[in-house]
Amino acid sequence: MSSNESSETQYGSEVRGSNSTCCHKELSVTASVISMTVGIFSNSFALFILIKSYSRHRIKSKASFLLFASSLVTTDLLGHLINGSLVLHVYRFHRKWDTFDPHGIVCSIFGVCMVFYGLSPLFLSSAMAVERFIGVTKPIFHSAVLSSHLMKRLLGFTWLLAALVALLPVLLRRPYEVQRSRSWCFFHMEQPRDWLDVLLPLIFSVLGLLALLLSIVCNTLASCALLHGRLRHKPGSRGTSYHLEMICQLLAIMLVSCVCWGPLLVHVIILSTIAKDEPSSFSLLTTVRMATWNQILDPWVYILLRKAVLRKIFMLFHSCWGSKLHTFHRWQRSTLGSSGEPSKSYCIRYSRQPLPDTAVQTIT
Repeated sequence: MSSNESSETQYGSEVRGSNSTCCHKELSVTASVISMTVGIFSNSFALFILIKSYSRHRIKSKASFLLFASSLVTTDLLGHLINGSLVLHVYRFHRKWDTFDPHGIVCSIFGVCMVFYGLSPLFLSSAMAVERFIGVTKPIFHSAVLSSHLMKRLLGFTWLLAALVALLPVLLRRPYEVQRSRSWCFFHMEQPRDWLDVLLPLIFSVLGLLALLLSIVCNTLASCALLHGRLRHKPGSRGTSYHLEMICQLLAIMLVSCVCWGPLLVHVIILSTIAKDEPSSFSLLTTVRMATWNQILDPWVYILLRKAVLRKIFMLFHSCWGSKLHTFHRWQRSTLGSSGEPSKSYCIRYSRQPLPDTAVQTIT
């Protein structure tokens, strides 16, 4: 009787374990499909908006910014499409890598794509921040030196650098390895065999953190320069509206990148330099999932932080607080490049009248 009870108990535990594993697999597949679908839709929509803006803008600095922004969104789109497809392929074969990838080719491709599509957005964001910093602080130098051909070469260099870092483990015969969750591939970081196993993840993390730091410094300095110029009412700064729009977008991208990528980059450095006995696959996988949200949130920066959307928000805000916005309207007119400053009598009339057409034109 006791043997039957023990066998039934063991069988019940096995059934519960298999059920929990099956539920976890279905949840992971569902989350991957949702993330992939949302990412592809968001980046496709943002890419359509950026291409449309790029085709109708003749301002050189704005065109350079839109070129990098379109490249960033395209990279995020391809990252979602390729990495998401690889994840679904792994789950299709029930994460049995020995069955569908006996020679480690798929794992190497997976690892290269993870690193390339992770570093490329960070490098592109930092390049955009440097370009905007030069455009705001040194506009003459920007117009004379930073030609369209040079910007395209810089764009190709950022992709080439990310590809080189991604291919380093393959070139140095230190291929990517399947991680503990058996759903993705990355650097070999558990119990490193020699200094190369420590160096490769460190190169990935240090370059990513340097790109974030460069973005923070350049965006901060460019924002301060714009604010300083507005406070001093510099002549010749009438075309600042598109500068403000681009700086707002860059600040939002920088914030998203720091929140999404910062934990993973720091965590990889900790795992590479500090030996730990307990398994850390869960925390590493969690930070990777946080990093994937960067490719989902990036396009919404360009979708939401546009002057057309900001104009509608401004008009809605004005309809709710019309009598209290004449001071804000004066600031907005001077900041976004309208010529002339309204008089005091005009501001009094403005507080009792609908939003004039000139106020709309200043943010369009």
